[in-house]
Amino acid sequence: MDIGELLTYKPPQAVKRPTEVDEVEEDENEKQRKMRRIARAKANQMAKPPSPTPSVQALDHISEEERQEILKFVETEQAEGEALDETGIKRIILNFEKRSLKNREMRIKFPDSPEKFMESEVELHEILQEMRVLATAPDYYPLLVKLRVIPSLLELLSHDNTDITVAALELLQELTDVDILHESEEGAEALTDSLLEQQVIALLVQNLDRLDETVKEEADGVHNTLSIIENLTELRPEICNEAPKQGLLQWLLRRLKLKAPFDANKLYASELLSILLQDNNGNRLAVGELDGIDTLLQQLAFYKRHDPATAEEHELMENLFNCLCSALMVMPNRDRFLRGEGLQLMNLMLREKKTSRNGSLKVLDYAMSGPHGRDNCNKFVDILGLRTIFPLFMKTPKKNRKRVLSTEEHEEHVTSIIASMLRNCRGSQRQRLVSKFTENDHEKVDRLMELHFKYLEKVEALDTALDENNEDEDGLYLKRLEGGLFTLQLVDYIIVEICAAGPTSIKQRVTQILNLRGASLKTIRHVMREYAGNLGDEGDQEWRDNEQQHILHLVDKF
Repeated sequence: MDIGELLTYKPPQAVKRPTEVDEVEEDENEKQRKMRRIARAKANQMAKPPSPTPSVQALDHISEEERQEILKFVETEQAEGEALDETGIKRIILNFEKRSLKNREMRIKFPDSPEKFMESEVELHEILQEMRVLATAPDYYPLLVKLRVIPSLLELLSHDNTDITVAALELLQELTDVDILHESEEGAEALTDSLLEQQVIALLVQNLDRLDETVKEEADGVHNTLSIIENLTELRPEICNEAPKQGLLQWLLRRLKLKAPFDANKLYASELLSILLQDNNGNRLAVGELDGIDTLLQQLAFYKRHDPATAEEHELMENLFNCLCSALMVMPNRDRFLRGEGLQLMNLMLREKKTSRNGSLKVLDYAMSGPHGRDNCNKFVDILGLRTIFPLFMKTPKKNRKRVLSTEEHEEHVTSIIASMLRNCRGSQRQRLVSKFTENDHEKVDRLMELHFKYLEKVEALDTALDENNEDEDGLYLKRLEGGLFTLQLVDYIIVEICAAGPTSIKQRVTQILNLRGASLKTIRHVMREYAGNLGDEGDQEWRDNEQQHILHLVDKF
């Protein structure tokens, strides 16, 4: 027990007694009770751990008056924060409509005297701030739609005072917040229908051009606009199809091209573009027609010799690579990528060994795969791409501190690029590719076999684990592909291709390594037969049939 604390304890001052006699007659029991209370209080204080926050400790020593004041404040706060009801909402909306109308009238009446309509403008701004409370009651959104508040709000997007526009955008962003809309399905449905009926995307895009991003408030307005669009696309994915018609894709590409320092809005624009290009061939084709492939390549060229300065900028770079990969899923964009010297840029990125190397590897994989990758594959060999890709094949770079591809992803992309070249290259380019496998005493064949055993073990371990789960066949096959089967198929495809096309020494080396490891050619044949039966949906039916025949022919020859 801390003696110091006991000594400094001062009991509350009692009223002085009138006579000394009374003092002497003080009740002995009372004194003992007082001492027991002090001792008990001290014991409790020692038993309790000290509160980490001084403010909480201070609460032990507040007076009764202060306690009452705090209670009163909390009660009034609760009353103010109570859930909105229909009457409260109607009152807010009526107020808004009145102030909006008054502001409109004053602006028409005194167009050249701002001091005369300024007061009505301040009032309108205040009610817009007050209306943000509506976002806490999504169940009442159908009432907002019924009271025709959405058209009135959207009208404010073209208000002459951008402060009003920005306040309206902030309110719309809060109303369309996805987390809030998930609380009420009916409310979400009513609000989204009403916004789309009013052509909200077109209005938002038109308004973007008048906002000056050098002013912080207006830059926030741009951010809120992009947020509203993202919220709506999450609720109604079909809105993505409207992007080219409403001018959204054009604006996003213009914003990416803008020569300005990196900021949050550039990052958001890249994110939104990436969302619009996901699984949407219409938008992919539109981006190509709008010279989007060139825009993306120009933006990525900066990262050829520079690493992103921050985590946010790294995210921007990743988004740009993802946009490019999505765009390359359609054939016309592969030609644009080839003409725009995209292959040369990606090849240089691989050589520079910066963070962008991982993204460029992924882009090359997309650009060269399938039947539409033929021109890119041949061009890649012509620009001496084999000198870049094979060192990466031989040795997977160590994972550095920055967030990059995992070893498995890296090996998958590299083997996929080599497999695509074997599939698509003809003539001298193919000859140069195959001869690579005989260099330095067949070291690349040794590496191929090393990868074959690595992924075969992974797949066998996964098969053992999956045997216990009774899942449907397609689900199981997808899990196996993700677990390493896809890379194993690519590696084995390369093995059977080079054994058929190259000198006999390659086949001898493969057989020798298999015998050393106590394995047989049957395993590779089995993997390739399974691969031939599941070629996916790449290319047209004719290409798939030919490819299947080709693989089975290679297997028989093997």
